[in-house]
Amino acid sequence: MSLSVAVAGASGYAGGELLRLLSAHPEFEVTTVTANQNAGQPLISIQPHLRSLAHLQLHPTDAATLVGHDVVFLALPHGKSGEVTAALSTDTLIIDCGADHRLESEADWAEFYGGEYFGAWSYGLPELLTRTGTQRDSLRGATRIAVPGCNVTAITLALAPGIHSGVILGDDLVSVLAVGPSGAGKSLKTELLGSELMGSANAYQVGGVHRHNPEIRQNLVTAGGVDVSISFTPVLVPMSRGILATSTAKLAPGTTESQVRDAWESAYADEPFVHVLPAGRFPRTADTLGANTALIGLAVDEAAGRVVVVSALDNLVKGTAGAAIQSANIALGFAETTGLSVDGVAP
Repeated sequence: MSLSVAVAGASGYAGGELLRLLSAHPEFEVTTVTANQNAGQPLISIQPHLRSLAHLQLHPTDAATLVGHDVVFLALPHGKSGEVTAALSTDTLIIDCGADHRLESEADWAEFYGGEYFGAWSYGLPELLTRTGTQRDSLRGATRIAVPGCNVTAITLALAPGIHSGVILGDDLVSVLAVGPSGAGKSLKTELLGSELMGSANAYQVGGVHRHNPEIRQNLVTAGGVDVSISFTPVLVPMSRGILATSTAKLAPGTTESQVRDAWESAYADEPFVHVLPAGRFPRTADTLGANTALIGLAVDEAAGRVVVVSALDNLVKGTAGAAIQSANIALGFAETTGLSVDGVAP
């Protein structure tokens, strides 16, 4: 018997991607979709690519609408999830794709987000290394899950194995990301207009002010048990979806290139969705589109004494909706890969 599912924020990019993946999931049946401004309209009028869900109508986003479902996915703006989750049963599995429940530090929340702090939930990045295993250990049986930020996933998966194994140092981490504008959501902003994006690239939230900074540090501390310092700069580029992160770190003294490669390959050897490419190969965002995969390429810059890690993923799948469903599968005891594909779309 399928579990009943509600998706809040179904009119946005993340909500639409959740629905696309959920429509093919054998254990879930989407019975309710909600929105704010678009409430009352047929889903198909807002998400015309979701033909199999044309029978659904968008309802208002409130706790009364979400009550009574087995699983609730939240794809709401930051600060909005916490307003509705308190009224839902503790037996309901809730997966929040926003930031409201990601940060363990209330001080970090106050500095980078502001407003009411709603507390940290089980963190939905199964492949994140911990001192005793992986993050999936805390997801089994969980009923409250916070999905990571998409930039956070790209950087964390790139650097965590090196921090965990000690082959890189954590005091001088640098990451520059090429990101597609879908990560900023569907709201109308001048800088996201096609005429502004086409033929251009621009850095934004430069100088350590991006809201994903504390979450990245939180994850790398979890992986290595030591403090880290990272400079992270996102660059908006004219591709609708995708993230290509180039991350570098100082090589630990005496570490060989073979030890570096072994650290990443050992960390992800059994992971269905994180793949380390052969030496000399580096990923393209195009190879991850539509798939729940993160692809990783490695190099050692001997002259600079640094490790270079290039990671690629689809920000709407592995960066958001795919991670949410992957985490829900683990929480509910389904096979982790259920309803998710490693195959992208090409060309």
